[in-house]
Amino acid sequence: MNFLLKNLNVFLDAALRPADILITDGIVAAIGQNLLAGGDVAVFDFHGAAALPGLIDPHVHLREPGFAYKETVRTGTLAAARGGYTAVCSMPNLRPVPDSLENLRPQLDLIARDAAVAVRPYASITRGEGGAALSDMEALAPYVAGFSDDGRGVQSEALMRAAMEKAKALGRPIVAHAEDESLLQKGWAVHDGAYAAAHGLVGNDPASEWRQVERDIALVRETGCAYHVCHVSTRETVGLVRLAKFEGLDVTCETGPHYLTMTDSDLQDDGRFKMNPPIRSQADRDALIEGLCDGTVDMIATDHAPHAAEEKSRGLAGSLNGVVGLECAFPVLYTKLVLGGITTLARLVELMSAAPARRFGLPGGRIAPGEPANLAVFDLDREFEIDPEEFLSLGRATPFAGWRVRGKCLMTLSGGRLAWRDTDA
Repeated sequence: MNFLLKNLNVFLDAALRPADILITDGIVAAIGQNLLAGGDVAVFDFHGAAALPGLIDPHVHLREPGFAYKETVRTGTLAAARGGYTAVCSMPNLRPVPDSLENLRPQLDLIARDAAVAVRPYASITRGEGGAALSDMEALAPYVAGFSDDGRGVQSEALMRAAMEKAKALGRPIVAHAEDESLLQKGWAVHDGAYAAAHGLVGNDPASEWRQVERDIALVRETGCAYHVCHVSTRETVGLVRLAKFEGLDVTCETGPHYLTMTDSDLQDDGRFKMNPPIRSQADRDALIEGLCDGTVDMIATDHAPHAAEEKSRGLAGSLNGVVGLECAFPVLYTKLVLGGITTLARLVELMSAAPARRFGLPGGRIAPGEPANLAVFDLDREFEIDPEEFLSLGRATPFAGWRVRGKCLMTLSGGRLAWRDTDA
C-alpha cells in the first residue's frame, strides 16, 4: 500500500520541519511541502502532528513460545505499534529457551507469522539460562541481536569470560542482566531504602547490580567484547559505565521509563510497582537523569514484561516481577522529560530510536528518502489519561496507570506497512 502523509512536522536534522511524506512500495519516496498523490495512494492529513522515526525497544518480553497466557508475539507487537514502536528485541526467557537453533526456530516461526512490527530476538548466553554451560552461540549468532540471560545474572566469572570471548569472535554483544545473587536476601520486594524500612519489607541491595557490572567491565577490558547493561537502576552503575566509556571500552547501557520518572517514595503496595531491578532512591534517579543528559545512558527500554492479572495481584511482597510499558513509554517520557525541561525532543528520539538502531543493527532510526518507512506520527499536544484497560497488550500492570500525559500516537508504519492507526483520532 502507498501512502501520502500530509501536513506533518517531520523530524529532520534533529528538528521538526513542516513537510509531507510520500511512501511508495514501503520506501520513503519524497519529503517536501505540497506533495501530490497519484494512482493508488492512501492520503492522510495530520494537521500539524509530528512524524518521528519509529521507536525501537531493545528489551521486551513477548512471552511466546511458552507463556502465551501472559502475552503473545501478536499482542505484544500490536502493543508496540500502538506505542509508536517499529522494531523491538525480544528477550529469551521462554520455553524452550533459545539456546540452540532448534529451540530458536519456534520463536522465529511465530515472529514471521504474527509480528506487527520488526522483531529481532536474543539468544541465551547459557543453556536453559541455567548458568552452567554456554548456549550454541555460533549456530545462533546469524539470527539474533545478541546474547542475554535476562532475568538472571551469569554468576560464574569464568563462564562470562568464555561467553564474551565467543561473542567477540561472532560479532555479537553480550546483553547483561547484572545481578549478583550472593548479595540478595531471599524474598526481597523493593529497593533497600526508606520504603522497605517503613513497611517491613525485605530490600534489594543496589550492590547486587553494580558489583556484577563492575566484574563484567573488567572482563570487557580483557576480551574486547561489546557489552550492554540492561535496565540500569543505580547511581554506582551509571558511574561505572561512564568510566568505561571514558576508557574507550565498547560498553553501552539502557534504563527504563520508571527509573527515570519515579523513586521508591512513589511506591504503593500493588503489583504494578514490582519489577527487577526495583525502583530506587532519589539519588539513583538523579544519577540516571544526569547520565541521560551527558551521554552515559545510551538508550531507554521499557523492559515490557507482562504477567497474568492474578500473578500481579499479590502486592509488592507476593507479585511476580515485571511491568508493561510499550503503549505509554513515549508520552510518559515526553511529558516528564521534554515538557519538564530535563531534555530535548531530539535527545529523546536519539534515546528511543537512533541509538538502539545503531547498537543492535535494527531497521530505522531516521526518516529519509530512499529509506524504508519506519515512522510514527504523534499528536504532541494531545493530553490523555493512561488507562491500562485500553491496552492491546495482555498485560495491564503499569505504574503509570492514571497519569495525565501528552503525546498520542496516531499512526505507526513499520517497514512501510500500516502497523497501527488510531481510528478515533
